[in-house]
Amino acid sequence: MRVVEARRPEAIGREVCIRGWVRTRRDSKAGLSFIEVNDGSCLGNLQVLAPVSLPNYESVVKHLHTGASIRVVGVIQASPAKGQATELLAQQVELLGDADPNTYPLQKKNHTYEFLRTIAHLRPRTNTFGAVTRLRHRVSLSIHQFFHENGFYYIHTPIITSSDCEGAGALFRVTTLDLEHLPRQQGRVDYSQDFFGKPTY
Repeated sequence: MRVVEARRPEAIGREVCIRGWVRTRRDSKAGLSFIEVNDGSCLGNLQVLAPVSLPNYESVVKHLHTGASIRVVGVIQASPAKGQATELLAQQVELLGDADPNTYPLQKKNHTYEFLRTIAHLRPRTNTFGAVTRLRHRVSLSIHQFFHENGFYYIHTPIITSSDCEGAGALFRVTTLDLEHLPRQQGRVDYSQDFFGKPTY
């Protein structure tokens, strides 16, 4: 189940499996850890309650850091905390990929766009770029759906260009010249008489 679905009240009582990245983890003296997990499906996080009774609590849960990827199996229950309708009581917590807190660049603070440009592969994990990605998806989907419902087809038409990339010009040339009687000037094809005025592919 995605985090966006697990955060809804209708998910209460269901046993689910979620996968995502750890945003934060804090330990309580009451014998459990609170883990904020996000999978990019929405802006909000899902709070996971990891009790000390888990067999790997000391070896795995207490060593989870921001950026670690985990798989959690548990039951969705109503949350008494403000700002969230649900939380996940963990029955299993599996570490899929660790993140070294000394080298992982995304931490619980605001990062400048200049800094994020240096770690482009991690930008989608931030709130800003995650929101932009989801918004672009919805806009593109709506446009495609509108034209589809009105009888249009989405196709990739050929592009005429003067850039001969990776030798493609040797196979796909576009010209209005008579190939049987090519106009020449000083031994070379006179493309000034071509519609495009230059070699095109």
